[in-house]
Amino acid sequence: MAGGKPRIFAVVNQKGGVGKTTTSINLGTALAAVGRRVLIVDFDAQGNASTGLGIERQDRLKTSYDVVVDRIPLEEAVLSTIVPRLDIVPGDENLSGVETELANDAHRSYRLRDGLHDYVNRSMAGSLVKYDYILIDCPPSLSSLTLNAMTAADALLVPLQCEFLALEGLSQLLRTVEVVRAGLNPNLEIQGVVLTMYDRRNNLSDQVADEVRAFFGNKVYNTVIPRNVRLSEAPSFGKPALLYDYRCPGSEAYIRLASEVLQREKARAA
Repeated sequence: MAGGKPRIFAVVNQKGGVGKTTTSINLGTALAAVGRRVLIVDFDAQGNASTGLGIERQDRLKTSYDVVVDRIPLEEAVLSTIVPRLDIVPGDENLSGVETELANDAHRSYRLRDGLHDYVNRSMAGSLVKYDYILIDCPPSLSSLTLNAMTAADALLVPLQCEFLALEGLSQLLRTVEVVRAGLNPNLEIQGVVLTMYDRRNNLSDQVADEVRAFFGNKVYNTVIPRNVRLSEAPSFGKPALLYDYRCPGSEAYIRLASEVLQREKARAA
């Protein structure tokens, strides 16, 4: 399917435990399942996206750290996963030192963008794998790593947990988006907000969903990701939920989300 330049999404929310990695892995898998070529960039020092796709620590010889700090060509860090058409640039604990190591570099916020754009240019020349989508799994903070991801991205995908005060802290994220637009990436947009950990037995989930939709309008995807034990179990087996249990409610929700993402992309390109 890959032909033109890939669309680059940063999966971002400075709060932890909202489903960023789960969304990166399972949305990437669902997109790959319908024929898209997808690259996940694990940009979190915890390396959970890599673990959740079965990449062992000893196999992470080159990581996203090497891409942004040592400026190695991206393709030197790319690994295949158990999912056809889904590759990953793994992450590891070295990413926790990026802030300090690049502190004196005036162009530190452009490191990931440069690495991705150089790769895309080489792939367009025909020598490397072409991707339709690149998903950057961001850390739970508004650090230099997240700024790098926002600067590199075409759009943001924001997972938002259906819990009390879900919108608290998002104002800080939105301010950061405006700062990035003003100085680093004027074309950055929000592709969508995805409600995660939804519990239909809990009235609070509906209240939060209504509140988020009132705030973000049609930026919120119709698909909601339910609270689902299979989604939580799958990473410990090194598999996306879609391979671990294709028929579980969480897997089915990510298939619907992928369809929505593709519909929005088609409408944007029209």
